Amino acid sequence: MSKRILFISDLHLEESRPDITRTLLQFLDINSGNCAALYILGDLFESWIGDDEQSLLIDEITSALRGFHVAGSSIYLMHGNRDFLIGDNFAKRCGAELIEDPCILKTETGHIVLLHGDTLCTDDLEYMQFRAQVRQQVWKQEFLAKPLDDRRAFAQEARQASQKAATKNNFIMDVNEQAVLDLLNQFQENMMLHGHTHRPGVHELAFTSPINGQIIGQRIVLGDWNNKAWYAEAQDKEISLHSFDLVS
Repeated sequence: MSKRILFISDLHLEESRPDITRTLLQFLDINSGNCAALYILGDLFESWIGDDEQSLLIDEITSALRGFHVAGSSIYLMHGNRDFLIGDNFAKRCGAELIEDPCILKTETGHIVLLHGDTLCTDDLEYMQFRAQVRQQVWKQEFLAKPLDDRRAFAQEARQASQKAATKNNFIMDVNEQAVLDLLNQFQENMMLHGHTHRPGVHELAFTSPINGQIIGQRIVLGDWNNKAWYAEAQDKEISLHSFDLVS
């Protein structure tokens, strides 16, 4: 089995975008049996209202991911801001393991801080307040106890609010640089990989650690699967960012 590790995020799968679903299925087929692990760093789905939700899309993705896992690759699934209610039941059906945000991945490339990325957008105070509310265990339990129709209505309202929020200042919607450095200093690492911002790129960092002094680092940002598909690859002590066209 190859030692390649693949990273994706922000697919925002939904019935209205079958091109993204087809692209993911092709991506899984091409890489089946040819990587050690796949990390999905949040927002696999456009919305998630509970593991008891049923749809042909969910069944299709579940089956494809399980087949990918059976072929020999580990799958690790992180919550995003859209699908933070994904639970153990769905993960087990996919052959995946839920992981914490953030977490440290040890690779031949070095240690990488993995996270979805929304916690870095600290200048968006309105979103941070909303996030703090809905991530509370009591809130999640109460929400998941509601009828599916009520949860679907909430998800639709949340999506409309998110679309309106997209008009916010780009500075507010992007990561706060100090939040990035604080997290790297917290873990005493120099490499970070995340999604969420839909601003793919590789950013070189130079910062001062209170313990290790001057550090040269890197922040790799995955793109969303809207106009293109994006993934990062760790192999042979290198990590690289790639994109390719969606399947029409």
